Amino acid sequence: MSEAFFTEVPGRIGYGGPNSSDPLSYATYQPDRVVAGKRMADQLRIAICLWHSFNWPGSDVFGVGTFDRPWLGAGMDAAAAAKAKLDAAFEFIEKLGVPFFAFHDRDVAPEGRTYAETRANLDASVDRIERHMARTGARLLWGTANLFTHPRHAAGAATNPDPEVFAYAAAQVKTMLEVTHRLGGANYVLWGGREGYETLLNTDLAREDAQLARFLTLVADHKHRIGFTGTLLIEPKPQEPTKHQYDYDAATVAGFLRRHDLADEYRLNLEANHATLAGHSFHHEVASAIALGAFGSVDVNRGDYQNGWDTDQFPNSVDELALALHEILLAGGLTTGGFNFDAKLRRQSMSRTDLFHAHIGGIDTLARALLAAADMVEHETLAAPRRERYAGWSGELGSEILAGKTTLADLERRVASGKIDPHPRSGGQELLEGQVNRRIWAVDGSRKP
Repeated sequence: MSEAFFTEVPGRIGYGGPNSSDPLSYATYQPDRVVAGKRMADQLRIAICLWHSFNWPGSDVFGVGTFDRPWLGAGMDAAAAAKAKLDAAFEFIEKLGVPFFAFHDRDVAPEGRTYAETRANLDASVDRIERHMARTGARLLWGTANLFTHPRHAAGAATNPDPEVFAYAAAQVKTMLEVTHRLGGANYVLWGGREGYETLLNTDLAREDAQLARFLTLVADHKHRIGFTGTLLIEPKPQEPTKHQYDYDAATVAGFLRRHDLADEYRLNLEANHATLAGHSFHHEVASAIALGAFGSVDVNRGDYQNGWDTDQFPNSVDELALALHEILLAGGLTTGGFNFDAKLRRQSMSRTDLFHAHIGGIDTLARALLAAADMVEHETLAAPRRERYAGWSGELGSEILAGKTTLADLERRVASGKIDPHPRSGGQELLEGQVNRRIWAVDGSRKP
């Protein structure tokens, strides 16, 4: 639809194998390779986000943008800028060879002077997206509405003290939910970017809790009204940009959904860096969401252990991702969700090609972690020891307790009689850590590139 933007990458990124010296090739990722009964591409369902990669200029609080993104330049015609941005984004997606993408409404179309003008801008961009999707075969993993950038959302969207802001946010979500449906999206995400508080001095917690529940109910109702069959997702984050956000972590959101009878309507979109900000490991958040029956999808990135904010760096640890993927595979794998690369280049990574290097490295890390996770599942590296550790709960005593067939008095009598005299047993943590490492180190070692 326009001239190539990434001219230094002439064609699709291919598989070079672990010994390849070509940085514009995959060392591990092979879309058609079968892993745990599925193609690697189907196990991972990789998506490219349009916000960090194409709608962020590389700025920070201390400096202006450093990236070569002509469509973000001051004075450029808004319609022409939106077209150039989308053309470059789909050129990138096609050359990288991944199946999915994700976007906010404001990533692809600017806000107009009126709501009608804003809708027209979005409709024009969606028309262009449809043509790119038909040409490339790329699919929409999820859509979402930006309810945090505009000044009207400074005090939140659904939880705003002004009902007119609530109404405007509702209109925006209605539109993007319908756009997501139109584009065949697999999911729709709600991130409460400013659904929280800066200070309790002016905040009514009970009122804002009720407002948020009402907003989410309206979204679920509209999903059914329009026949959208995708999954509604909520993305937990503990703080930043607010001091405290109501979607703090997986357990908090799951509890909120159950309290408001919304647990059957929503699942969780977990981000690795958000888990870190909450004081958890990503492994913990994935395992928690699965245990609570709320796991849905993943924003894959990482934080910096020396920084206390959301750095959104590209993933580079096979060890950390392998444990999260192990839990996902044990639970049956992804369904409508995927691994969306919600990650940012560093400000000094100014070359257009750096965007390829970042994604290739992250995708290879994810692919290698998948191989290790599948190997651990196959060898029951963690499943067998877990089963053995809890085996007593399948016996007579454990079964009676769980079935409600005993009282505290019954249990006390058995202990007093001497029939129950437990002795501590080793949890074997160091053994298991060593076994996990052995599987990670050994996986694919005998496979020829």
